[in-house]
Amino acid sequence: MQEPSNIAAVDLGSNSFRLQVGRVVDDQVYAVDSLREPVRLAAGLTSEGELDDAAQERAVGVLRQFAQRLRGFAPTAVRAVGTNTLRAARNASEVLPLLESALGFPIEIVAGREEARLVYVGVAHGLAPSAGKRLVVDIGGGSTEFIIGSGMTPQLTESLYMGCVTWSLKFFPEQRVSKSNMKRAEVAARIEIEAIRKQFSSKHWSEAIGSSGTARAISDVLESNGWCESGINREGLEKLRSAIISAGHIAKIDIAGLRGDRLPVLPGGVAIMKAVFDELDVSHMEIASGAMRQGILWDMIGRRRKKDIRETTVTQFMKRYHVDTPQARRVERLAKKLYEQFAAVDDLGDGMQLLSWAARLHEIGLSVSHSGFHKHSAYIVSNADMPGFSRMEQQGAAMLVRSHRGSLDRLRDQQSDTTDWTLLVSLRLAVLMYRSRSDRRLPRIAARKRHSNYKLSIDQGWLEANPLTAAELRDEIAALRRLGVQLTVPELADIDE
Repeated sequence: MQEPSNIAAVDLGSNSFRLQVGRVVDDQVYAVDSLREPVRLAAGLTSEGELDDAAQERAVGVLRQFAQRLRGFAPTAVRAVGTNTLRAARNASEVLPLLESALGFPIEIVAGREEARLVYVGVAHGLAPSAGKRLVVDIGGGSTEFIIGSGMTPQLTESLYMGCVTWSLKFFPEQRVSKSNMKRAEVAARIEIEAIRKQFSSKHWSEAIGSSGTARAISDVLESNGWCESGINREGLEKLRSAIISAGHIAKIDIAGLRGDRLPVLPGGVAIMKAVFDELDVSHMEIASGAMRQGILWDMIGRRRKKDIRETTVTQFMKRYHVDTPQARRVERLAKKLYEQFAAVDDLGDGMQLLSWAARLHEIGLSVSHSGFHKHSAYIVSNADMPGFSRMEQQGAAMLVRSHRGSLDRLRDQQSDTTDWTLLVSLRLAVLMYRSRSDRRLPRIAARKRHSNYKLSIDQGWLEANPLTAAELRDEIAALRRLGVQLTVPELADIDE
């Protein structure tokens, strides 16, 4: 596949939505265009944890604007990522289709630590090389990411559920600011950071870097008022804090260098930044030019050039959970071969990739217990931190892993359109055929599909010589039939006769 010259990243943050377009030239990506719109998505979370109609309307409106800029982009040239608020919203499954329809491209929701990894990748590519370790802090609208890394490699990532929007709403009601509520906001943030203080304290890094809007906004104010020559320092942060408290109300804050759209979330952002400085013993923080959107672009380039972090993650999981690699590869090869024949389309794309991951990870639960290991495997895949993977990818792989063997009755309650039967049938048949866990030569297997009817053709003589496999195929036919999926193996009928 020829790599598009232009690629685009969409960052659906809890405070702002951002679009970054980059041109790929050799091993570099150059910024071509960028758009930023304050959406305040986190402000739309109700007390029941659902995203309200007003926030949805704001999000849809902005994404329609982005869609105009993305006209003509190939699906593989755009990656859209949702962060904390979409992770937290209880009605995310209902909201997501509306947002995807407005944008015209799929939207991934990533876990907090995956967000942190993408932030670091974006920041690292915009910094000069350094031999020392760096602390990167990204205060977003709904969460704050902490990363320690060296060079281009993040080594420790964490995401805390606090952001400039949520903190401003929680601790500064009706936009009133006082010394007491600023102190409460800082103490609450320090309590959150205390859980990671040991791993992220100043003895573990030599340079602190701030990324994204909050850090940049604070730095702009400090520099504009002569309170810090570059970046953020303790003295300047204290002066900004005092100025905000003296104003008494967000609407009355009048400080040089501050954009108007930053006013509503400034007190919460400053409180969190003050807590970061105090808890992690930061004395000075530089500001990065890169952020999550640049990290998304670089991650896209890595995937296209066979440097997909998800492949590295799968390999590491196989090692960590002592997977029988030859068996996993046998199952993978046959499952992919069956899927190719069943699907019978030119572009197997994401489905083939998902099947490959599931085949290699379907036995990781054996390291927990042999009894019900497929359930343990699915739990790990669904809940573990898997760098590079979106939530949807993890859930899709977990579904395949959970259902690769045994009863399918649990799928009966799911809507038919939530199960990719072609992927699942391919994996289940591959596991069944290689139950002996040996490199024995299988007969020629022909597979085809019409609607929800799957047909498998296997040499009759081989089936007669392998009665256990024949019996398991009969059981599989019955199990699928109970869920309305038709699998036929003509040669079995000939044997039965």
